[in-house]
Amino acid sequence: MRELLFDWLVTALCYYGALAAIALAVAYATKRRTAIAAAWSAVLPGIGQWYAGARTRAVQFFVIDLGLVLLAWIALQNREVLLRAAVSPRALVMAMIGSLALLGFRAWAAYDGLVLASREKPRERPRPLLVSSAISVALLLAIPHVVFGYYDVIHYNFITSVFGDNDPVFSSADTTTTTSLLPVINDATVSASSTSTTSTTNFVATRTVIWDGLERLNILLVGADDAEGRTGIRTDTMIVVSIDPITGHTAMFSVPRNYARAPLPEGHGVWDCQCYPRLLNGLYSAGLARPEAFPGSGTAAENAMKGGLGEILGLEIHYYAMVNLYGFIGVVDALGGVDIDVPTKIIEDDYGGPALSGRIVIPSGPQKMDGATALAYSRIRSQSSDYARMNRQRCVVKAVIDQSSPGELLAAYPSIAGVLKETMQTDIPISRLPEFIDLLPKMETSEIAALSITPSGGYLAGSDERGQNVYDAEMIQEHVALILEGRATEVSEDVDSGLIKACS
Repeated sequence: MRELLFDWLVTALCYYGALAAIALAVAYATKRRTAIAAAWSAVLPGIGQWYAGARTRAVQFFVIDLGLVLLAWIALQNREVLLRAAVSPRALVMAMIGSLALLGFRAWAAYDGLVLASREKPRERPRPLLVSSAISVALLLAIPHVVFGYYDVIHYNFITSVFGDNDPVFSSADTTTTTSLLPVINDATVSASSTSTTSTTNFVATRTVIWDGLERLNILLVGADDAEGRTGIRTDTMIVVSIDPITGHTAMFSVPRNYARAPLPEGHGVWDCQCYPRLLNGLYSAGLARPEAFPGSGTAAENAMKGGLGEILGLEIHYYAMVNLYGFIGVVDALGGVDIDVPTKIIEDDYGGPALSGRIVIPSGPQKMDGATALAYSRIRSQSSDYARMNRQRCVVKAVIDQSSPGELLAAYPSIAGVLKETMQTDIPISRLPEFIDLLPKMETSEIAALSITPSGGYLAGSDERGQNVYDAEMIQEHVALILEGRATEVSEDVDSGLIKACS
């Protein structure tokens, strides 16, 4: 992330340099001292004054320039500060004010350079060149700030629309009543619903650090199938990311959509089995239909998903983020597609996904896929299984991340933000985003262990009366705990295909 920010800054400087070169070239073409002095002061306040012979005034501007450069240099020495600012609404507002103030300073410097240079009567030159020079200087002054303002507003609207204020992890009614949620990772058979709470129902966010008291920070990532023609919301992709906030050790756990009779925390559900009797991908919709069955600080649907997945894995799920199918298509299309090396030809005779329908054929070998095709590749399972599809989903996500250059991300960000604003929902509070930024430098993505819960991995415990797969929750919890303790090799010895370290 730090390298990405640096690349963006370099790209911005390159564009600014090209714009400055054009403005200076036009100014020098006029052979007017006023135009040249104004252009130089627009590029860097003080140079125009020096050019006009006002050396004392130039030094005054240079001192201000030096102070601004020093502040920028200090900020770049700790890029996490910039990243934290990028997810803070207050910092974004202050950045906009700062940009406008800098524009005013540069405009004043350009005008001052023009006035100083006009003391000597210049030779007359054709008016069109003077007009072109004025336009070039104005563009040089305004364009960087207009572009920055555009991205600042887009980003501000995105984070304030998607991320809320309530914190389901650390919250309290007042200074004397609190809620404490602690994850269970050492004893995989202990219920993940273990909490210590007061009896209040009024929650307000506290200032506690996000991971204070947590051995792991666990986030549920959900891909929802709520496309046109579908009944309800089906969560066909469910991945839990677990992060050690001290060491940065990260693991991913993929839970299959066809997990039947998933266990539920105590106090959840209305079924005698203390489980959700149908397929797991319908649990979110069950929360919408039976809100009284899933109490908690969030909505009933959120509580259902976090409670159910947490009980399966033996973890406390602290936050979730969900994107629907159209969001996936929009992000891939905004980035110009994604390159996928398809190992085996895929055929679906009657595909019914968004933007594509009917017979779908995806040849083997390298393919450039648009969003709809990449989604189809991630979802088709007629010739394989849910588990092969789970692996393809990770492959596609990894390919999108790996192939997104800083320039592409910057150009596509307005479109991406617009798509996610309409298709993403989460309970991650906006006040916690800077703390997530603090975790990024600690995470080493090349060393993430991903556990896929599959029948071939030995996790299948049988089937229910409908013939749906029932899994061994105790075995799953045991393996999850081993991975989180850094003992992934023991899981590899226990199951042949459950632990996946790379996209295949």
